[in-house]
Amino acid sequence: MANPLDILVLAEAEEDGLTSLSFEMLGCARRLADDAGGTVSAVLFSADAGEAGADLVARGADKVTVVESELCEPYRADAWLPDLARLATESGAGLILIGHGSTGGDLAPRLAFRLDGGIATGCEEIAREDDKILLTRACYGGKAREVVSFADGPSIATVKPKSQAPLAADDGRSGEIEAIALSVTDQDIRTKVVAREREENAGPRLENAKAIVAGGGGLGGPEGFEAAAELADALGGAVGASRVACDMGWCPSGYQIGLSGKTVAPELYIAVGISGAGQHMAGCANAKTIVTINNDPEAPIFNFSKFGVIGGYEELLPALAQEIAKLKG
Repeated sequence: MANPLDILVLAEAEEDGLTSLSFEMLGCARRLADDAGGTVSAVLFSADAGEAGADLVARGADKVTVVESELCEPYRADAWLPDLARLATESGAGLILIGHGSTGGDLAPRLAFRLDGGIATGCEEIAREDDKILLTRACYGGKAREVVSFADGPSIATVKPKSQAPLAADDGRSGEIEAIALSVTDQDIRTKVVAREREENAGPRLENAKAIVAGGGGLGGPEGFEAAAELADALGGAVGASRVACDMGWCPSGYQIGLSGKTVAPELYIAVGISGAGQHMAGCANAKTIVTINNDPEAPIFNFSKFGVIGGYEELLPALAQEIAKLKG
C-alpha cells in the first residue's frame, strides 16, 4: 500500500550530467518529506552513471537506485517502465515526481496505468494537507490554476522546470546507493531509435540562461530574431520565442516558451513583439524582471512587466546591444 509520507523521484541525466530539473524535484521532495517525517528515494536509468548517485544523495535523496545498462539510453518506454514500476511498488511511495518533458510526458501516464494511480501533468506547486497530496497546475490555456488530489493509489506528478527550488549540494549527507541491472533485454524493447538530431546553440541552454531575449509575432519574420540574437549575445543570454513565431517557422521549435513549450525563470526576460497571452506567460512569469518592447501600448504583457518600451524593435534592439557592449567594455 502506498505511504503518502514517502516520495520517489525519477532523476534524468544528459550529456553534461544530471538535469537541473532532477535537483529541483529532489528539493521539493526533501522539503515535503521533512515536514511529514517521510523518506525520499531516487531512481536513475543510465548507461554510465559515474558519481550521479552521490550527487543525488547530496541534493536530498535518502536512497538512490541506479539502473545501469546500455539499453537505458536513449529513453524508450519498454526499457524503463518495467523496472520503474517495480521499484515504485517496492518503495511504497505515495508521491512519484517525474520531470515535465518529452520523457516524462511519455512515461508518466504509462506508469500511472501500471500502478493504478492518479496522474497530474505540468504541476507548478506540490503541497501536503494531512494525508492528501495537492497538485497545482495551469488550466484553460494558462488563464486559471487548478488543484488536483487523488483518493486512491500513488499520486504521480510531472513537474515543470523552474517551478521548484533545488537544495544546495551537501556532500556530508549520507544515503544508500544501489546499482542494479536492467531487467529487460533487447528483445523486450519494441522500438528502435534510428537517428537523433540536436539543434545547435552556441549560447547557454534556454532553461538555464540568466538572460533571455524572446521574440513573438510582432517581429514580423526571421530577420527579427537576428536582432534578438545580437542582443542576447551582448547579454550572455539565450534567444526564446512565442508559439506564434515558432509556428510561422521564423525560429527553431526549441525556442518556444510557454504552456506548450519550455518554462524559464531567468534574472532578465526581454519580450519583444509578444502580446502576453496566458499560455506564453505560464512559461516565463517566474522571471525576476520582465522588460517589454512592443509597439502596441495595449498589449497584456505590459501588466506583467517591470519596465516597458512602446516602439519598434528595429531601432531599439541594435541600440540596446551597442550600449550593453559599451558598458561591458
